[in-house]
Amino acid sequence: MSTVDDIRARLDIVDVVSGYVPDLKRTGKNYHARCPFHQERTPSFVVFPDTQNWRCFGGCATGGDMFSFVMRTENTDFTGAMRLLAAQAGVRIEERQQRNDDDPLYALNDSAQQFFKQSFIAERGAQARSYVEGRHIGEDATARFGIGYAPSTGSELLRSLGALGFNDDLLLRSGLVLRGDDGSPSRDMFRGRLMFPLRDVDGRIAGFAGRSLDGSDPKYINTPQTSVFDKGRMLYALDRAREAIGAEGEAVVVEGYMDVIAAHENGYRNVVASMGTALTETQVSLLKARAQRIVLALDADAAGQEAMLQSLRTTW
Repeated sequence: MSTVDDIRARLDIVDVVSGYVPDLKRTGKNYHARCPFHQERTPSFVVFPDTQNWRCFGGCATGGDMFSFVMRTENTDFTGAMRLLAAQAGVRIEERQQRNDDDPLYALNDSAQQFFKQSFIAERGAQARSYVEGRHIGEDATARFGIGYAPSTGSELLRSLGALGFNDDLLLRSGLVLRGDDGSPSRDMFRGRLMFPLRDVDGRIAGFAGRSLDGSDPKYINTPQTSVFDKGRMLYALDRAREAIGAEGEAVVVEGYMDVIAAHENGYRNVVASMGTALTETQVSLLKARAQRIVLALDADAAGQEAMLQSLRTTW
């Protein structure tokens, strides 16, 4: 059982909400109150014990579960809400799930992102810019999502990060450089690729994905698992989509990073991408904490579609 599911099993949304909304009163099988998120005279806020959800039928016109309620009430993110509810439920959060803002990999990733962005706008990034333009992604979206370019030469990022003072051990731990025969950093992992920063739900760069621009395989490669990056515990663009998902009660899952960016640019801001052919239990939990519905908008690949559906059948 995941931490999110454990919290849900131990807490009742009525108890959670009543701790913040003292005038919550039972009416029939549901509970009503004036909405805590906007001024009103007639109660339009309803808590549904059967589904463990809440909804404002008034000015907010939104709803969610206990996690989204605490996120909105406490003005915090999902991690913050999980901590608060875990404490209330007596659930211990595993150490690996705790935030570690002091991990130097975040600073290294930020520096790498600046390098990739500068390479994208430089002359050598012409092919990368042409590809993005061909996908009809505008400059604003390119900047917002931090699209970059990893030069095709062997060790420019390595030299750049080394010049900034990042030591060999940290460079190797980052997964951005490869180890040579002598055990020291030897060359960049990402070469000649369009780069996408992979941010956690708090917006911190945890890793990167690189897309081939010359048709070579594999089409995509990701940062290997590190102390701050685990692709099975993240969803691309969830940091940007979480508010829209909570407001609409619906999350749209696509397969491609460019599909997400195009959707957001065209006003569909509740769209995220998985980082593999199937959703993990943790990824489903991240969505369940915010959405009542998941819409799958997958590529025309029968095997990939079945893998995604099977993961939802076993975890939703």
